[in-house]
Amino acid sequence: MNRKMSKWEVSLRVVGATSMVFLLSGSAFSLAYWLTKWFYTRHEFRFPEYIVQLVNWGLGILFIIVLFAIVNLVIRPKQREVWVEMIDALKRMAKGDFNVALDRDKKFHGQFGDVIQSINDMAHDLKQVELLRQEFISNVSHEIQSPLTSIRGFASTLQREDLSPEEQRHYLSIIEQETTRLSKISDNLLKLTTLESEQQQLDTKRYRLDAQLENIVLASEPQWLDKALELELELEEVEIAASEEMLSQVWVNLFHNAIKFTPAKGSIKIVLERLGDEVKVKITDTGIGISSEDQLRIFERFYKGDKQRTRTADGSGLGLSIVHKIVELHHGNIRVDSRLNDGSSFEVTLPIT
Repeated sequence: MNRKMSKWEVSLRVVGATSMVFLLSGSAFSLAYWLTKWFYTRHEFRFPEYIVQLVNWGLGILFIIVLFAIVNLVIRPKQREVWVEMIDALKRMAKGDFNVALDRDKKFHGQFGDVIQSINDMAHDLKQVELLRQEFISNVSHEIQSPLTSIRGFASTLQREDLSPEEQRHYLSIIEQETTRLSKISDNLLKLTTLESEQQQLDTKRYRLDAQLENIVLASEPQWLDKALELELELEEVEIAASEEMLSQVWVNLFHNAIKFTPAKGSIKIVLERLGDEVKVKITDTGIGISSEDQLRIFERFYKGDKQRTRTADGSGLGLSIVHKIVELHHGNIRVDSRLNDGSSFEVTLPIT
């Protein structure tokens, strides 16, 4: 990590540089004084005091220039070595090689050390970005490959002439499901890319949050009635300034997950309350729960956890990532509290304005 110099370290460097300048200047003018004094004692010259002092100053300045030239000649090869190594490191990074680690402690000091540390930090950050990019591509390829394999396999099976009409309809329905799944993955990727772009702007307006939650519950009535789920709503009348369309995606995703992973005849509770300048929405279910290990990574892209134990086994693993990003864009936060086989609770806190 890049460490900023303390005020004490800065002061020591300034004092050291100033002392070096005074030492070199004092040495140069002292040398000029003793040389002129030696010359005057050896020769019978009598000059006015003004001329003597002027000659001393002139010689002193000349000696300073010579001293700095000598120091520069000694230091220049080392400086060139530093510049060559830094430029070489930047060229490697430009070609995609981020395994750059320049040695600062043994070779570099002063401002060069800060530049070297900055290059090392930049290489480290770019390497992490590259690893994330490769992981993202791998995850996308894996998610797309699965439905494509199913579509290809069942399309090949449909070419058989001995299939009954019922079998054909069955295979066609599977192909339709897989194409829908592909479309959903593509749509979620586009949403996530849009949300993560710096150009994303919130189209905020004031609206009733409790009315929005009620409408989402009513729109999902066929799903929760089909499983005979018991619903409990405690919605305080709250008006909020936010993107109604984006927050709708949050509530739909969380509510549909609660329905999906709650067994038949279970229960779901939605609570909306105002806490000062914030609102809190809590969606609790009696579903299969989430392990403590998976709760730490549940909002990561494509993360599905242990398919044998968690509620994140189905889907593409993008829904909760989208939820997390939307809440983050609204300067809110989301947390999950869950135990396996004992239900889950997602709590979203948002500012009123």
